[in-house]
Amino acid sequence: MATPTKKSTPAIKKPSQRPPVVVVMGHIDHGKSTLLDYIRKSNIVDGEAGGITQHLGAYEVNHVTSASKSNRITFIDTPGHEAFCTIRERGANVADIAILVVSAEDGVKPQTIEALKCIKDENIPYIVAINKIDKPEANIERTKQNLAENEIYLEGYGGDISYVPISARTGEGIPELLDIILLTAEVSDLSASNDNPGKGVIIEARLDNKKGISATLIIKDGTVVTGSYIVAEDSYSPVRLLEDFTGRQISGATFSSPIRVVGWNKLPPVGSSFIVVDSKKEADFIASSWKGLPENVIAKKALVAGSPDIITLPLIIKADAVGSLDGVKHELAKIKNDKVAIKIIIEGIGVVSESDVKVAQSNPSTIILAFNAKPDAKAKSILDRPTTTAQIKEFSVIYELVEFVKAKVADMVPKEYMESSIGKAKILAIFSKTKDKQIVGGKVQEGEIAVGSDIKILRRDAEIGRGKIRELQQQKVKAPTVREGYDFGTLIESKIEIAVGDKIEVFKVVEKPAAA
Repeated sequence: MATPTKKSTPAIKKPSQRPPVVVVMGHIDHGKSTLLDYIRKSNIVDGEAGGITQHLGAYEVNHVTSASKSNRITFIDTPGHEAFCTIRERGANVADIAILVVSAEDGVKPQTIEALKCIKDENIPYIVAINKIDKPEANIERTKQNLAENEIYLEGYGGDISYVPISARTGEGIPELLDIILLTAEVSDLSASNDNPGKGVIIEARLDNKKGISATLIIKDGTVVTGSYIVAEDSYSPVRLLEDFTGRQISGATFSSPIRVVGWNKLPPVGSSFIVVDSKKEADFIASSWKGLPENVIAKKALVAGSPDIITLPLIIKADAVGSLDGVKHELAKIKNDKVAIKIIIEGIGVVSESDVKVAQSNPSTIILAFNAKPDAKAKSILDRPTTTAQIKEFSVIYELVEFVKAKVADMVPKEYMESSIGKAKILAIFSKTKDKQIVGGKVQEGEIAVGSDIKILRRDAEIGRGKIRELQQQKVKAPTVREGYDFGTLIESKIEIAVGDKIEVFKVVEKPAAA
């Protein structure tokens, strides 16, 4: 056996920390645009002002923290939260962190709630910026209370959501806000590698009569360089003219950077994912494969786009013959699930090619199903690499393929949880309060309460905060539980101040039973 050389065992390079991509959202006139403008203008250096005024949909800033550390942050400059929410229709999380801007004058408004729903649907961390603190009518404490009434629980006010009082007009609090963004990014452990082919999201596309079609991209991993090709669904572009967010021509860019690429064959869909390939032949093949989707798959795509709660299982199907391919598709069409939709992104006859594997690598959720088909040499070379993210499953019996997909769909169905009430009690007396610990007395009205239980604090039957029962006494004797109809004394840990007449509700989180 030949002794392997160092070249045959490539070193696995450690990913680098990736700068965060941030979206700013909130109700109209609460200061979103003013905040973005302040952050952008405060980072303009001499000679950049002309270029930076070009609206490319995103821009980078360099923030020096209080610890004198320089960090890059990318902000998405979208025309409101609807554009951001639309991105999830194609399964792409372009932003890592959100800032929810709330006016200290007006408090929570309808678009605030819509923006919050969008943030939660994306499942990304967010920071509340309480803006306009320089205004005469500003009231930070009233705004915190208003946020709590709308189930936005800030740190020190019944929850763990970070917040910063700011003035987007004067700049007060903005350095602290940027510090918290970087801290949140550090906790989120964002990472990427310069060595990977670039991939990311299209956030804007335009047609210029002189230059042609251009698109603004956010790179989420890897590197984009001139001489390569970018593919997004059924559109592609050679990377000849590459610009940074200031409009300056560059030869390459890496993760978290916003870039503009000019020269697309057609308008790429905003919100679609892109990948980088080496040649026009590869780009054309991938784009053409997307065009060739059958009508039933297009219908499924439309269903997913209209139903953001549906998770997609992307599949690439390769078979040995047309009859085999038709049989596989026919059986897969029988798999129905309200939460997970199967999406065939590429189908074909013959071997699993290098292009198939590269498409699968662009989305780690994609699975290649090879029915009586094998990967060719180039595809196998990529699949054998220890760093590959592409998944392939080979089958020779159709029902085994179908059972595998059924099991995969079942595994992808998200578990749902609910809060189940265990007991309720009314607060009849307040004995003492020290920081976030309060000793109170009351009577159990329903069920029972127990030491260690999580509680909701209700005022006029509306939740105002949460806490935990740390100690419990019945007739001045420590007790693990107190049942309905009995008086009690208790030590409650909560950042919300409890008042006589309030109620506490003991609850536990349980998994929702599956629908029959």
